[in-house]
Amino acid sequence: MTRATAGLGLATLLWAAAQAPLPAAAEEAKRAPDAKAAPAAEPSWFALALAHSEIGINVAYFWSKGPKLRAETVIAGRKIVTLVNGSTYYAYDATGRDGVAIGRSKAAIAKDAPNRRPFGRELDVVLAQGGEKVGEEDLGGRAVERYRITDDAGRREVWVTKDPLRLPVRVEIFARPTGKTISTDFLSWTAELPIDDGFFEPEPGLHLQRLSFEQYAAREFTPVGPVPILYLDLLTGR
Repeated sequence: MTRATAGLGLATLLWAAAQAPLPAAAEEAKRAPDAKAAPAAEPSWFALALAHSEIGINVAYFWSKGPKLRAETVIAGRKIVTLVNGSTYYAYDATGRDGVAIGRSKAAIAKDAPNRRPFGRELDVVLAQGGEKVGEEDLGGRAVERYRITDDAGRREVWVTKDPLRLPVRVEIFARPTGKTISTDFLSWTAELPIDDGFFEPEPGLHLQRLSFEQYAAREFTPVGPVPILYLDLLTGR
């Protein structure tokens, strides 16, 4: 199962349940901001991510509030929780009550912004790698745009909603060295949830190994502690 989750930062599965309506925030995004209005609260988001490959299926849940992230998935019967909050990246096994707390790089922290969602940014990744729009189509009853990049590493494709939010709906990654494909679907996109800041704090009583970013980098980003680092870009800023 570990191999199945290695690509989970960009991965998730099956479109069958993807009939949930998109958030009303799509209309909000079209409105010009009111300079006299009070500062808006940090936007919050939720999405369910289903990933599948030849190895199996994995389910992940994502919540965010501004730049804060909470992600949960189950690997080999263990509930793995990832928290990104300010200067610290937490990853721990909620079942065994242990994990790591790693200082985030300056580059990662510099990308934090109230309106920058920390997950579901697959289109940005593909475009940054040189990807281009290759068409428009209907996917599960929704109008979407399709972007693709092909290089020596393989092929990455992302389907996003055809609206100002450009939410990822499906991601497909073909790894040329292995010949394997991971398909991903993001389901049940929901916006403007009331989420308390404490939801993005680690539970009390955990046994956490603490490392600075420099200490982690000195290990050449090899696994540390009992759980995998699933969303490396939020730790390194790369």
